[in-house]
Order: sequence, then structure tokens, then C-alpha cells
Amino acid sequence: MQKRVVVTGVGIISPIGSGKEVFWENLAKGISGIKPVTLFDVSKYSSRAAGEISDFSPKNYLGQKGIRHFDRTSLLVTAATAMALQDAHLDSVYGEEDIGIVVGSTFGSIDSISTFDMEALKEGPNYVNPMDFPNTVLNAPASRASIFCQAKGLNSTVSTGETSGVDSIIYASDFLKMDRIKVVLAGGVYGLTRDIFWAAYKAGVLSGSGNGQQEICAPFDRRRNGIVLGEGAALLVLETLEGALARKATIYGEVKGYGTAFNPTSLSQSDLQGGIRATSMALKESGLRPQDISYISANANSSPNGDRVETTVVKQSFKDYAKRIPISAIKSMTGDCLDASGAMQCVACIGAINKGIIPPTINYQEPDPSCDLDYVPNEKREAVVKHTLIESFSYTGNCSALVLSKYS
Repeated sequence: MQKRVVVTGVGIISPIGSGKEVFWENLAKGISGIKPVTLFDVSKYSSRAAGEISDFSPKNYLGQKGIRHFDRTSLLVTAATAMALQDAHLDSVYGEEDIGIVVGSTFGSIDSISTFDMEALKEGPNYVNPMDFPNTVLNAPASRASIFCQAKGLNSTVSTGETSGVDSIIYASDFLKMDRIKVVLAGGVYGLTRDIFWAAYKAGVLSGSGNGQQEICAPFDRRRNGIVLGEGAALLVLETLEGALARKATIYGEVKGYGTAFNPTSLSQSDLQGGIRATSMALKESGLRPQDISYISANANSSPNGDRVETTVVKQSFKDYAKRIPISAIKSMTGDCLDASGAMQCVACIGAINKGIIPPTINYQEPDPSCDLDYVPNEKREAVVKHTLIESFSYTGNCSALVLSKYS
């Protein structure tokens, strides 16, 4: 019989608050974490807002020792890791060799790479600080977190673009089912940087980057005109049900099923099949029917075409039941946190399951005829939530779906 994988701890640092209770409370209130960027100069851009974590103080979570050369991405994920470990009460139960970390990170090292290389080009290679070099490798966030927290088991980095956070949870779940490790912390991280902001702005995908556009993060709303970036880190503590019961752990939910697919033309185009296949696989593996899903956490990030495509994915996947399922986009509050977004959606779904509250899609004012489902507009909704579906789609063609359920 295949092992069951459950969630026994949560660590999150987000634009709307750090720690699971604060995050869930602010989601329910519909509080926006989007504000003017202060981490770097955006005065030359017409897009000037992001889901920036303005109150992040690493020493509050990690102390001051050993973090001097961590970049922002590594600090965020290490702080979330320490928070998740504390929440799961693992200290005296498992050994260091029993605990692994899998982090979704694609964009997190780009700023460190560019800064390091620019200094080497301007000043010469003999003048760069060798202690900054580790931040330039893609697996730095996962490795930094493991070293700091002394997790000596599995250590991996998943780099699949915006689906990295969900894909890391899928990867970790497979390791647990195969009995290759006892506990895995899995999720995603992205630290807001000038490089990605500038690239997204020049590509014209940021809200407000077009002439005369209003800068707004309004998923599914007719006024949407592009994404607003965000940042953060979210980690779930995953272990087998057998292990969780043996140590009398608090069980937040269960990973019931998942699916991944690749869309050669990407979801920014008209081809929907990747998203539909991923959703179908997740439902099939979970053993659930479409009408069993209580809530869908949407990938929707205020992209004009992406939100419309996702609406069609839901319609084709759920048929007649599509209009009866509550769907919401937490990116309306956090911004698109790229590698971290899918993991943040998972934390939001765990909150929905345990609190009985579906978070809203804020900034929803003008319905779009092509987006005509139930998006839980502007106000939270109280409901019995048993099974949730997380949709995570990437502009580069990766499509992932994950079912998180109430443990029973």
C-alpha cells in the first residue's frame, strides 16, 4: 500500500505578513501587501509597485551569526525553514540525517550573479569577495537553509520557473512515498531584485508598463493589464502519515494527488492542453471527482491572457461543475512571487481547510465576459473545505496541479 504524505508544519514570510496565523488572517481580511518599491530605484519606470516585504529583519528569525554573506533570497528561505521546523516540533524526534530540504528557486540567484560578475568586470577578478561567490549558484538558497538548520538528508533545488514551489512539493512527496527519507521541508522562494523587475518591465508584462495604463493587480477583472511582482518564501513540512501519527504531530492536511505537464507553446498562448492534463492527472491520482473539490487556488496573476486561459482550463476540466467551485487568486494581495507563489497558494489552502475560510480575490470590480466563474470577489467566504486544488502555470510552459485535502 502506498504511503500517505501529510503536512505537519508551515513556515511563511510574505508581503502580507510572516507566520501562518498572520498570513491566514490577512488573507481573510483581503489585505494587500502591494506597495511602492523601496529595495531599489524604480523612479524611471511607470511600474513602481510590488509585493515587497518591507519589515523583514533576518536576525529576528536567525540571529546574527553565520548569515553575513547570505543574499536576500537565502535569508528569506532560511528564515521560513527555521519557522517551519519550529512549527512542526521536530527537534527531539528525528535526527539531522532524517530531514531534507527541497526548494523551488529559478530566479533567486540572478541578482547575485549579475552583481558578482559586474564587480569582476569593473574591478578585476582579484577584487571580488570570494565569500559572495556561493550566492551565484542556483542551489544556494536550499544549501544555505540546510547548512544553517543542520538538515543532512535530501537537499535539492527544483528550477521550473513559476511552478517551482509546487514542483518541489511534488518531488519531496515522491521521496517520502518511496521511503527514502523521513521528513522533507519543501516549497519555494523568491527575493525581489532589480534584474527581474527591469526584465519584466522591458518585456511589457508588468502592470502599468504600457502607455497610460493603470498600475493594478486585479486577477480576472476586465481592468487587468499585467502582473505585479512580489516576493517571499513558503515551506511545508512533509512526512508520512505513519511517522506523523507515531510522534503525535499536528496534521494540517494531506497531499492527495498531483500532476505535471509541459506545454510547448506555453500558457501565454492559446494552447490549453498542458494545464488541462496537469489538472486531470492531479484529480485522477487523488481519487477524487471534480465535484469533490471545495476550492481552487488559482494561478491567476492579472495577466490579460493568462487569467482567461486559466478560466478555460477550469471550464474544460470541471465541465458543468466549473461555475459552482469557488476560485480565488491570492496574488491579488501578494503579487506574483514567482518561485514562491505556488507554495504560498498551498499555505493558503491549508488555511482554508483548517479555518473554514476561503480567501477572496481583491480588486475585483469590473467582470470580464471571458472570465465568468465564481472568483470569491473582495470578501472572504466561510465554507467547509475538504479538498483544494492548487493551479500553478509558468510562462515557459510548465504546468502543475496539486490536491491538498483535509486529513481524515
